[in-house]
Amino acid sequence: MISHPVICALRNSVRCWRQRAVIKAAVEASDLCGWRCYSTSHHRGVTGMEAILSRVVTPLPTYETRDKFPPPPESNSVEFMHFYKSLDKEDKLGCLTKLSHDFGVDHKSASELAVKLLDTQDLNGTLKSLLSEWFSVGLLRLERITWQSPCEILQKISQYEAVHPVRNWTDLKRRVGPYRRCYAFTHAAMPGEPLVVLHVALTEDIADNIQSIVREIATPTPCFEEDVNKVNSAIFYSISSTQAGLQGVELGNYLIKKVVRELQSEFPHMAQFSSLSPIPGFSSWLQGLLSQYRKEGRGSDLLSEQEWREVEQATDSEPGTPAVDALRKLISTSEWTRSERLSSVLEPVLMRLCAWYLYGEKRRGYALNPVANFHLQNGATMWRLNWNADTSPRGVANSCGIMVNYRYFLNETSTNSALYLQNKVITATEQVLGLVSQFQKNSKL
Repeated sequence: MISHPVICALRNSVRCWRQRAVIKAAVEASDLCGWRCYSTSHHRGVTGMEAILSRVVTPLPTYETRDKFPPPPESNSVEFMHFYKSLDKEDKLGCLTKLSHDFGVDHKSASELAVKLLDTQDLNGTLKSLLSEWFSVGLLRLERITWQSPCEILQKISQYEAVHPVRNWTDLKRRVGPYRRCYAFTHAAMPGEPLVVLHVALTEDIADNIQSIVREIATPTPCFEEDVNKVNSAIFYSISSTQAGLQGVELGNYLIKKVVRELQSEFPHMAQFSSLSPIPGFSSWLQGLLSQYRKEGRGSDLLSEQEWREVEQATDSEPGTPAVDALRKLISTSEWTRSERLSSVLEPVLMRLCAWYLYGEKRRGYALNPVANFHLQNGATMWRLNWNADTSPRGVANSCGIMVNYRYFLNETSTNSALYLQNKVITATEQVLGLVSQFQKNSKL
């Protein structure tokens, strides 16, 4: 909602602009080498009216070229003003009628174009193209966020964190402290406003759980400095786009590439770059799959006979549909995480189901999971699935506690990206492909 003072200011600006235009037209008119007079016989003639209208009223250019057309010269407007003033009442009516018929809006064409616009969503594509140009990587600034950054920036970094919520200021301080890096893209038109934020953990090896990154609080020491010899890997554990209006404008991909170059400059020996990514949507997809198999009477196809017997014993349920319902309840309530026996029984089941969800479930030929699709487009390899990688309530509810590493082999990313985007081929390791094969075998696919 635009405030009343802003509306008043706009109205005053328009009024001033109109007054200046009228004064300018009057001044230019006074500088003309004499008034153009039009005799009664001339201005009553259709030929004279058509001639001046065709001369001073330019046709409306097409949408594609409108911005490239120069504005009509002001002298045309002055000439038309003099011509119209010289007409009597009857001819003024005829002039306005001709303007509305021959030079007005073609409502039929406008309606057809409006329908076409809605059908093809041209406007959405145009806006996305414009925003992509305005927020192109060349116009963005890479900033490292530290504890010495302005308080307003730190507050926004905390608020915008969408993957692993920041609990308090101590948690935030650790995420921008030693063995951690936080980077953001900013734009000159939006100072102090991070557009996309990337959190990185500097580790010896590729991390297989998020607890060691965001939940373990080290004992603070007076002089806590990084040991360069312990920094061999960069783990991208959170990337968040902060502006809903920029959805669809690719910024995360460029941010990761920029950060990789920044880290290589700081740590020349660093050779391992990987994400530690959540798997949003896996649990809901699994619930839908179990419901579908139950409805079709194929519940037994998802697990082996031995696995179903173990589920039945652990849940004290009958074979068949009762066992399927018991498994659905376990997953929806996360009760299985409190039982080592159930956790041991479900680990191989959930791991291969998750592998299939990431590798085999598609939308228009590409990975159904949005996080997987993002990293695969960037050229990453689906490298490793990790059990008990996120034991938080949110992690268990969203993905049964499983996380995945998408590893960036820098000399292979271009090839992998092209294979995925052009041929819809997912590059994956033997661990992932082995789990996919197990799913296909047990599910009779």
